[in-house]
Amino acid sequence: MTTGPDTAPEVAPSPRANPELVGHPAAERTLIEACRSGRLAHAWLITGPKGIGKATLAFRFARFVLTAGGGARPFEGAPESLRVDPDHPVFRRVAAGGHADLFTVERGYDEKRGRLRTEIVVDDVRDVGAFLHLTPAEGGWRVVVVDSADEMNRNAANALLKVLEEPPRQVLILMVSHNPGRLLPTIRSRCRKLPLRPLDEAAVAGILARARPDLTAEDMRTLVRLAEGSAGRAVDLAEQGGLDLYRELVGLVEGLPQLDVGALHALADRLGRAGAETAYYTMTGLLSWWLARLILSGGELGGRPGEIVPGEGAVMARLLKYRGLDQWLGVWEKITGLFAQAESANLDRKQVVLNAFVTLGRAAGP
Repeated sequence: MTTGPDTAPEVAPSPRANPELVGHPAAERTLIEACRSGRLAHAWLITGPKGIGKATLAFRFARFVLTAGGGARPFEGAPESLRVDPDHPVFRRVAAGGHADLFTVERGYDEKRGRLRTEIVVDDVRDVGAFLHLTPAEGGWRVVVVDSADEMNRNAANALLKVLEEPPRQVLILMVSHNPGRLLPTIRSRCRKLPLRPLDEAAVAGILARARPDLTAEDMRTLVRLAEGSAGRAVDLAEQGGLDLYRELVGLVEGLPQLDVGALHALADRLGRAGAETAYYTMTGLLSWWLARLILSGGELGGRPGEIVPGEGAVMARLLKYRGLDQWLGVWEKITGLFAQAESANLDRKQVVLNAFVTLGRAAGP
């Protein structure tokens, strides 16, 4: 697919405004059957990796429920799809964030730092209980979408738990979770689980092609492999220069235990500049992920670790000869701990990048 001078990549719609769901027909059927049964669970925990469509499914289901209205059997004769036409008034109000019977819980804005908070705090959840006890504005259901539940701190989680313990009638709470193991067990126990699988490569490639038709075939294939079934991750990496950063990362580790000092300092300088926060977080995320792949590859029975870019498998195989899996796990913990500390203490980003790669170099040495 190519672009001409008047052709621009599509802007991916937000989950609340996305009319299409790719790759999860079984999950959609589960929700439809629950509606038809007349015993719809009041809370659902939609789980799976980031970027595979969990929030899109949550808002798709919310729109479907909000169009059902009230009555003794609101879902009688439910259709085969949860899709609501984009021209439907409910779709338009949900997309605009203006539906009176829908409440969305997400990270709020931190005025002091001038960016979204890193977690959902109790103030973001405080009004959920009052909202759910109001009379539905349109005579049907009241719906809460939590995106994502993993981001709630302890106080916010406890506030939501009180709502889950005694929900009013005709209330639906949809929680998106990338890592349900982080949630309170009492929250998990009060929800019906709906796990979603990663998308297949064809589905990821199709979504990426629509979002970035300017990509070459080779870049497209590499991004799809990097995404590991997450279309959101593929698009984000394409937008954030993740492919070039990943190639730089692999280029640096190819020489381990020796480091190309000039290339490393050039990278650290670039990521440490003002306005380079997105590139910095992309690189640190990729490095943590690459180390996790290294460890997982070492646990496989025989064979060379899989490659995303040429030569990468040989690098991993060589590094696994230097150190055992327990030692590489220690390296991963040290580096991810450094990244977490840098976030909380606002450490110098350039120095963080240098320290991370120096730690790798020391681990790979004799």
